[in-house]
Amino acid sequence: MMNRLILPLMLCTQLALAAEVAGIRVDERVKLGSSELQLNGAGVRTRLIFKVYVGALYLPERKSGAAEALALRGAKRVSMTLLRDLTARQLTDALEEGIRANSSEAELAALKERIDALVATMNEIGSAKEKTVITLDFLPESGTRVTVDGEARGKPVPGEEFYAALLRIWLGQSPVDAGLKKAMLGQGG
Repeated sequence: MMNRLILPLMLCTQLALAAEVAGIRVDERVKLGSSELQLNGAGVRTRLIFKVYVGALYLPERKSGAAEALALRGAKRVSMTLLRDLTARQLTDALEEGIRANSSEAELAALKERIDALVATMNEIGSAKEKTVITLDFLPESGTRVTVDGEARGKPVPGEEFYAALLRIWLGQSPVDAGLKKAMLGQGG
């Protein structure tokens, strides 16, 4: 009898923990275009000792390996809920640094115009305040879309290979934060 009570309580506890990270509510599912995505994992991005944002990865199906997640086709989302104020320069520098650290020279050359387009969009955002939600969505029909608190910014950046380069910021061989990579892959954090 006791075991039948403990298991449901344990499951409820796990679900509650998955729905909140560092005091930020993280949705279990999101609708993106015509696709429903599920939370693959979420964690906190720290830089030095500072908590920067809660990062969450949404995929059509859960994947625990970086290679599997990167190879997955279809709509995807990375959501960043800021835990501190950031300038556009801080955002763009971090994105560019992450792409450079996880891409070959040939990949960088092939993606240069699209990286520049993303940087321009991020610069238009200006500064972002604590609790701002920035999403990087991939929609197969149009490409990578940036939203700030649900409002689309800039033009979509075409190409699934571009979004894969973005995902490698968090899931690549040199991730921006190894603990966040594990958390986004649902491996704890």
